[in-house]
Amino acid sequence: MFHHSVALTFIPPITLPCFILQLSFSLLLHCELVHIHPFNMGWTKSAKRKLSFPIITAIICTLTFIFLLYTERISTISYGSILRFKPCPKRNSADDRELQSDQLDNPTDESLDFDPDECSVTHGKWVFNTSIKPLYSDMTCPFIDKQYSCIKNGRNDSDYRYWEWQPDDCMLPRFDPEIALRKLRGKRLMFAGDSLQRNQWESFVCLIESVIPKGKKSMKRGRVHSVFKAKEYDATIEFYWAPFLVESNTDIPIKSDPKQRIIKVDSIAQRAKHWLGADILVFNTYVWWMSGLKTKALWGEFENGEEGYEELDTTVSYRVALRTWANWIDSTVDPKKTRVFFTTMSPSHQKNKEWGNINGIRCYNETRPVMKKGHWGTGSNKEMMNVVANVMGRMKVPVTVLNITQLSEYRIDAHTSIYGELRGKLLTAEQRANPLHFADCIHWCLPGVPDTWNQLLFAYL
Repeated sequence: MFHHSVALTFIPPITLPCFILQLSFSLLLHCELVHIHPFNMGWTKSAKRKLSFPIITAIICTLTFIFLLYTERISTISYGSILRFKPCPKRNSADDRELQSDQLDNPTDESLDFDPDECSVTHGKWVFNTSIKPLYSDMTCPFIDKQYSCIKNGRNDSDYRYWEWQPDDCMLPRFDPEIALRKLRGKRLMFAGDSLQRNQWESFVCLIESVIPKGKKSMKRGRVHSVFKAKEYDATIEFYWAPFLVESNTDIPIKSDPKQRIIKVDSIAQRAKHWLGADILVFNTYVWWMSGLKTKALWGEFENGEEGYEELDTTVSYRVALRTWANWIDSTVDPKKTRVFFTTMSPSHQKNKEWGNINGIRCYNETRPVMKKGHWGTGSNKEMMNVVANVMGRMKVPVTVLNITQLSEYRIDAHTSIYGELRGKLLTAEQRANPLHFADCIHWCLPGVPDTWNQLLFAYL
């Protein structure tokens, strides 16, 4: 009789597969030499001379299954850990800043490859950097609307142009107009959405137009559809006015009274036919939805009049309209030919108490960003943002989300304020003296924050 004792010792997880294999081979060898029966609880000698083939097969299969199950579990955990916790290349100490600056000035450096799966652009800070000269100004770029030309319209401070967004865990490549144009060669880039999307479109045009010689660029403006063309590159950068993306009775002409606006939440074809053939589509829709807690939604054709609308919660109407847009994308867009982006909500800054300026007047006279980490005001509706996430998550065609909301939340200093327009006309001296009623804390000065949005777009491209 052979007696065996087993010591209950801790086996490190990484060595357990080796232990299982060693145990299996030892057991089989022992069974063959000593002729024990492994399924007898007393571990006594078998009367038979030799183990049967089925028993040996069962032992090997059982131990192999345990081994494979264990290694699969370890593999899965490791893979999940990499996806969840693998950091971006960290910004180094002050000793490395000079090197990093040189790398940023050379966007072709392979070490600066932007990996959106690893780099979170939403977490970071604004850093004041006067060494970076903006690629344009509202004095040099002829394509900026008066609505966004703050310096030209009399704004005295210009510090808002020198704040640079720096993500916490990765480096964002600087916008290089020549590289951007090469990527756009032979392509149509179209921005579709509201006036904040036009804000971004004009920023993109101004970022690239300075490197294009005179006579090799053109701009054709329209009330709905505008086209900038870089002739040498056979590329167009376009804007299409669609504030709700779906159809409404207030696109052209605009109804200034939100109570008169009716949104046709299930119809998009008349707008979307102009988006066909674009190689890159960049959408947004948000600010026009925020005129009240309810919106008037209509199903069917306006040809039958505007009767029969329903008043729905804004988030409900927004969800239905975004689903209409998503269905069009999924049924029409070929992801092998067209890349789709969606820009998240651009925040407004109407309540100065939210960032601690008790004596302020909305965004008027603000000259520095909010420095409190994670600042979030009432100008950005998280419920609406969740609608965007839910709709995008169900789509078949991949959509890249340009999450500009958090980084823009800090920039209370960069709105057009009293240096913009009202119904197509610059504010009068009397109106500028009344910022409580006339300061525009929705739109952005150019150059300014929308340049950073396009820096993100450039990085994704």
